[in-house]
Amino acid sequence: MMRHKEEKEAKKEAFRKYLDSSGVLDALTKVLVSLYEQNDKPSSALEFIQQKLGGPSVSEYEMLQAELSNLQIKYDELLAEHQETCKELEELKNSHSMAMASTKETIDGEAHRDGF
Repeated sequence: MMRHKEEKEAKKEAFRKYLDSSGVLDALTKVLVSLYEQNDKPSSALEFIQQKLGGPSVSEYEMLQAELSNLQIKYDELLAEHQETCKELEELKNSHSMAMASTKETIDGEAHRDGF
């Protein structure tokens, strides 16, 4: 029982050191102090913290999600158009090859008939 508690405490301490060494504790402390020092508290403390840490606001996030959705639709349309164009190109290549082979056969047949 005691060993489990010690392991748990050691894990907590290791995690705290990780947060401290990576600068997370310092960044969070600065943001929270900034929020505390605000004379007019923001309506959304979470948005304030997100904005101070460099993340988008809720409205910016929603706008980015909508833009991503629109770009995905555009991408899908362009991809389908590209695939169709590739298919048409392949068909043209095949018909051109067949026409060239047919022309060669005709020319060879005429040359053979004329004695060449």
